[in-house]
Amino acid sequence: ARKRLRPLRTVVAWRGRAEWDQVMVGLYCGDSRLQQEALDRVSAWKSRYGPKMPLAVDCTAELIRCKVLDSSGRLKSHELILSYGLALVRFVNLITERKQKMVSIPLRQLAREVDIPIWVVDLRHELTHGKLPRLALCRKGCDVVLEWLRKTYWSRQLGNNLCEESEDEEEEEEQEGVEANAELDNDAWE
Repeated sequence: ARKRLRPLRTVVAWRGRAEWDQVMVGLYCGDSRLQQEALDRVSAWKSRYGPKMPLAVDCTAELIRCKVLDSSGRLKSHELILSYGLALVRFVNLITERKQKMVSIPLRQLAREVDIPIWVVDLRHELTHGKLPRLALCRKGCDVVLEWLRKTYWSRQLGNNLCEESEDEEEEEEQEGVEANAELDNDAWE
């Protein structure tokens, strides 16, 4: 008699579908208190998941952290530019890094392939090699990148549905989908 093999389950840092949904909604809600709570939850995930944390979650958290700091009024303009700048540079570098082959491919081409606006790559170039841009441009870049992450990663993870499922069975099936997608984290969502 052969034993029936069960599919391997992926271990993730979040408790379940409801926590995942709550964090996504919290990050994108616009209320700094709720955003900070979501950032705290992402920090807990990071401590559990370490380097396996999906790049999109990490980048989203860093960009939202900049927005929370900005809305707090505690940082000067120059400090905000540096904060936004680092988050934007990391985003472009991390997202395009996976697409690099043995031969160096220009960032603009890689960005085009994953549908990142070219001006965001140019902003990254200015932040890295040129004169620091205006704060308004950094804020705009952050908003555009957050929207890209929402559409390209978060909405796909949620199946384009922000509503929590009420039935346990459906919730369990959806959690399995989130867990399966967690394996795709760094490669597939590009």
